[in-house]
Amino acid sequence: MKIDNNILLFTLEYPPFKGGVANYYGNVVKYWGEEIKVLAGKKLLWPHWIFSLLYLWSAIKKFKIKIVLVGHILPLGTVTYWLSKILKFEYIVFIHGMELGIISKSKRKTAISKKILANAKKVIAANGYTKQLLTELVSENKIKVVNPGVELRTTHNAQRTTQLKEKYNLQNKKVLLQVGRLVERKGVDKVLEAMPAVLEKCPDLVYVVIGDGFAKKNLQLKTYNLKLQDNVIFIPNASDDEVDYWYKISNSFIMPSRNIDGDFEGFGIVYLEANAHGKPVIAGDSGGVRDAVQDGVNGLLVNPESVDEISKAIVKLCKDDELRIKLGQQGKEWVKNFEWSGQVEKIKNNI
Repeated sequence: MKIDNNILLFTLEYPPFKGGVANYYGNVVKYWGEEIKVLAGKKLLWPHWIFSLLYLWSAIKKFKIKIVLVGHILPLGTVTYWLSKILKFEYIVFIHGMELGIISKSKRKTAISKKILANAKKVIAANGYTKQLLTELVSENKIKVVNPGVELRTTHNAQRTTQLKEKYNLQNKKVLLQVGRLVERKGVDKVLEAMPAVLEKCPDLVYVVIGDGFAKKNLQLKTYNLKLQDNVIFIPNASDDEVDYWYKISNSFIMPSRNIDGDFEGFGIVYLEANAHGKPVIAGDSGGVRDAVQDGVNGLLVNPESVDEISKAIVKLCKDDELRIKLGQQGKEWVKNFEWSGQVEKIKNNI
């Protein structure tokens, strides 16, 4: 589909900034096909949000922008909304989900968000759950769901895999992997609480957690208090290549994300990354996760608040080799629905 290239992406989060939102926009630009201008970074808000208006005004004039893709409804959406009335351009708003929790707590933010969305050409929701929440702010026929895509990286260095296993003493062990920021809603605490019961039935299981965050010290303390030091490994810093090797080494993947005061998992691209490596996943049934994980197809959905359900799911994949392999193989097929080129085409079809 050929689109006029007078398009600008306006976002606070963009590579090299880390995180799912930045990754989403980086791949939108990468797979767009035609040139797309980018105005991005936290600098847009420094020292005051008014500077983002000046940056946007300048970019629209300089590049003769006709459509702005707005990555953050507040405050960038506010700037875009008011400026569109003066410079007469169209805009599309992307909503990932977490921002809706912030908006709902303020009547003022709710009111301006309704105006921003009502005047948008289209609203792109990152998952079905977010679309459901958005219907309280904007007409449903204006909303289009476009999930994040997955970009597959391949690793074929058997020596590197062996080195990692030897380094962490994982020979003859089964590896349960989790990748992501160490924040409360990701559910590492619940997995740790489930581990004592799991180890009674799967004593050869090792839980490997890759990621860093403000919850790290508390999680390490919980590991110590539960006497899990021999079966839990924290790796705060790992390159993309190393993470790929960990997916390869692992037997199954887990991230029982939960909703905490409106902070929920928008999608969970790591589930698809694990599937792409042929690994089954265990996911918390909350937020937009059901867009990424289908229970019994590419993984298992659990109540993320239930340590018992989490424990049983881990044991199930640990003990049932046939099920684990089946879900992993089905996951490899499932991932094909989320190739980035196809996801970006869905966005372009709404311009």
